[in-house]
Amino acid sequence: MRIVVTNCNTTQEMTEEIVRGARAAAGPGTTVTGLTPAWGPESAEGWLDSYLSAAAVLDTLRTYDGPPYDAVVMAGFGEHGREGVRELVDVPVVDITEAAAHLACLLGRRYGVVTTLERSRGQIEDSLETAGVARNCAAVVGTGLNVLDLGDDERTETAFLAAAERACAAGAEVLVLGCAGMTGLQRVVGEKLGLPVVDGVAAAVKLAESLVALGLTTSRVGSYAEPLPKRRVWGRPDGSGS
Repeated sequence: MRIVVTNCNTTQEMTEEIVRGARAAAGPGTTVTGLTPAWGPESAEGWLDSYLSAAAVLDTLRTYDGPPYDAVVMAGFGEHGREGVRELVDVPVVDITEAAAHLACLLGRRYGVVTTLERSRGQIEDSLETAGVARNCAAVVGTGLNVLDLGDDERTETAFLAAAERACAAGAEVLVLGCAGMTGLQRVVGEKLGLPVVDGVAAAVKLAESLVALGLTTSRVGSYAEPLPKRRVWGRPDGSGS
């Protein structure tokens, strides 16, 4: 089984970190391939970045010419594009945001999301609402860190633990890592907090494997029917980018 994991930004180092986490979660016989968009934001933080990264991820999958894959994992927490990707490809598409939330709902009555900047809260809340799991979310809390700051492990852990206290005070019984760049942090903070911490990348990989093993894929009835045949211009109207 081959799973393609799409980073939502152009930072190759982050793609590599995400892929490491995905491979650690994958079962025997599963191959993980990471994709980094050729264009878009270096980190997705805010509505503009999110919509731009969605188009870039769609374009990356549209022009993909590697080995065939069995599922797509979208590694952007709260970012847009998953519905479009489900129309575009013919394999299961698992977004780390809803994957983490669905698993968190199996582990406790209410969960909390600890993310990067506070400005990302609205996108995450909307994404959870669309996925149908918002009612179980006690809080979405920011650490105050930029996505590109997450490479500082000590600083990230300290900020996460402080934000986690706020989420737990709001009623969270389970925590979710609210950024793909936090992959791997769950082991450390979970022990210190004494409660389950769900990593969206690992959750999405395991759910993708399950869907493929069960022979299930996106329904083509209704919302995710194949795109209507029509002329679509990708990039500039003069053709540069098509």
